[in-house]
Amino acid sequence: MTSQIIPVEPFDFIAFGATGDLAERKLLPALYQRQIAGQFSEPTRVVGASRSKLTNKEYREFARKAIVDHVPEKYIVAEELDRFLARLSYVAVDALSGQGFEALKKIVGDSDRIRVFYMAVAPSLFGDICLKLKEHGLASPQARIVVEKPIGRDLASAQALNDQIGQVFDEHQIFRIDHYLGKETVQNLMALRFANALYEPLWNSAHIDHVQISVAETVGLEDRVSYYDKAGALRDMVQNHILQLLCLVAMEAPASMDADAVRDEKLKVLRSLRHINGGEASKITVRGQYRAGASSGGAVRGYADELGGPSGTETFVAIKAEIANWRWAGVPFYLRTGKRLATRASEIVIEFKHIPHSIFGEQAGMVYANQLVIRLQPDEGVRQWIMIKDPGPGGMRLRHVPLDMSFAQSFGVRNPDAYERLVMDVVRGNQTLFMRRDEVEAAWRWIDPIHASWEDSGQEPHGYTAGTWGPSGSIALIERDGRTWHDPQ
Repeated sequence: MTSQIIPVEPFDFIAFGATGDLAERKLLPALYQRQIAGQFSEPTRVVGASRSKLTNKEYREFARKAIVDHVPEKYIVAEELDRFLARLSYVAVDALSGQGFEALKKIVGDSDRIRVFYMAVAPSLFGDICLKLKEHGLASPQARIVVEKPIGRDLASAQALNDQIGQVFDEHQIFRIDHYLGKETVQNLMALRFANALYEPLWNSAHIDHVQISVAETVGLEDRVSYYDKAGALRDMVQNHILQLLCLVAMEAPASMDADAVRDEKLKVLRSLRHINGGEASKITVRGQYRAGASSGGAVRGYADELGGPSGTETFVAIKAEIANWRWAGVPFYLRTGKRLATRASEIVIEFKHIPHSIFGEQAGMVYANQLVIRLQPDEGVRQWIMIKDPGPGGMRLRHVPLDMSFAQSFGVRNPDAYERLVMDVVRGNQTLFMRRDEVEAAWRWIDPIHASWEDSGQEPHGYTAGTWGPSGSIALIERDGRTWHDPQ
């Protein structure tokens, strides 16, 4: 089975921060993969822009190494790689002084071709770059700007940042990217819900007991020390990735797949989240910080040791969230994310209610609730857990087994990286998988009171050993409701 590739219009892709980690690991490999898939129309150009003083040749060597290092070897085709590198040019740009923007304008020219400006830089530079693009006549009607998280660190800073960008670009030109929304399984959640008669009639408080959303990482600080210690897990993961996943699980059916129709329904969910204030935060939220322990790679240091001193920043968060609307009243959404956990996995678990009465007797064994497990990474797929009879004679013995669908195995095609899909959506002008301004700000309105409650309490994050599933308080959070975390395997 092969997927249909629809070429996009010719475009110019200008990456600010072109020598950084994101460009190296994700953007250049994603663009290369889209070229070899046949999605580019000619002439399409890629322009790297950063403060580094590089020649075109030096930047092409940087790009060659990035692709060889981060694209599977079977997709490295010498002729295709040379053809991709020939698209590349480079200009040294200083966002603060404005140096280099005239040189960038000469490269891009005055054509009405689609221009994608990708901000792979610190958010503090977004506003300055936007103003310089306007000043030098680069913010054309066909331009789009892509901004990475974090969009602010609270509501006030998010509003200020959105105002800065909005001085230059209209909302339909602004693409606030969350790479989780580009994952195949996330989009399949929409298909499961709204393209099948099986699930949607059951997708409510009458049939669903609770929902779990877990985003677990095994890594520690890596090279994000300065950013992460100012942000923490709540701002870094919950405000964007996890709340976006919650929206897709809980939203009502949009009238169509039009971008604003989808985002209108997501916004309703964010506005329906019951706010967590004051002393309530200590009862239904848990924050932790990893201590020394072990991971798959061996012994690891604690967060404070990696940082070089004590810190009150959380590396783990668990929250019991509630949506105050007709569909979800009484259904808890358990959210958790953390670094240095037992395994790397992101998944959504929809647990249905238990049957009201078992007719099979004790000898048949336990009857477990049905679960729909949507796995985002590392192996994207969907599992529906059901009860069946254990095959063979000897009476009725029940087993809890999964109906398993791995996308890679089922479709026999390469699963594109999220950035490949999202960058092409930017070129198409399709904003469905990108956050609108009011979504970002509604998420901060829910996050800010939680963070303020933590600050007011003065309580430090609970310690947990690296390589485990977080502090014991997160287990108590769900088990006092008579439920248990589903730990990814």
